[in-house]
Amino acid sequence: MKKTENRETAEIEKSEQSGECAAQTENDRVAADADKPDERDLKFMRLALAELENCPKTEVPVAAVVVCGDEVVGRGVNRRETDGDPTAHAEVVAIRDASKRLGRWNLSDCELFVTLEPCVMCAGAIVYSRISRVVYGAKDVRFGACGSALDITGCEKLNHRAKTLGGVLDELCLPPIRGFFQECRKNGGRKFKG
Repeated sequence: MKKTENRETAEIEKSEQSGECAAQTENDRVAADADKPDERDLKFMRLALAELENCPKTEVPVAAVVVCGDEVVGRGVNRRETDGDPTAHAEVVAIRDASKRLGRWNLSDCELFVTLEPCVMCAGAIVYSRISRVVYGAKDVRFGACGSALDITGCEKLNHRAKTLGGVLDELCLPPIRGFFQECRKNGGRKFKG
């Protein structure tokens, strides 16, 4: 008994020292790897992609929809530059829209479909709004917080975890983002307000 406690304590200390969240158990990871998108996932990811039409040209083209049952209850695109608001990422905009439409902050019966893996801020909003599941398109290896760079949505230290499925229609989600940054580089970099 003492040895097991010491091993668990050592693992927790190692996790805390490295600054990493103890993401998932091995069984959870295997289950997540076996999770493949179904027709419903593809349908709602296509709806998120369609929202890119509403994304201002000055913004990184990312779009999100919040779904409750089979109904889209929240929509959002990046609006950080447009609104001068550092929190106006597509996910946060969609979560705010869903909360307003549903008249509640607890979205535990909702899912989020987004074209790019959520960042730390957005993953925090997902956890705090209790969204049950996140389906994202392109992975973000530098800033993604749903399993790529970090795993906030799967962190066992937090009081809520969201199931995640990534890489859904990434072949359609990634080109607009790449094109945006290629255009920025061609024009001498991004121009920020202020």
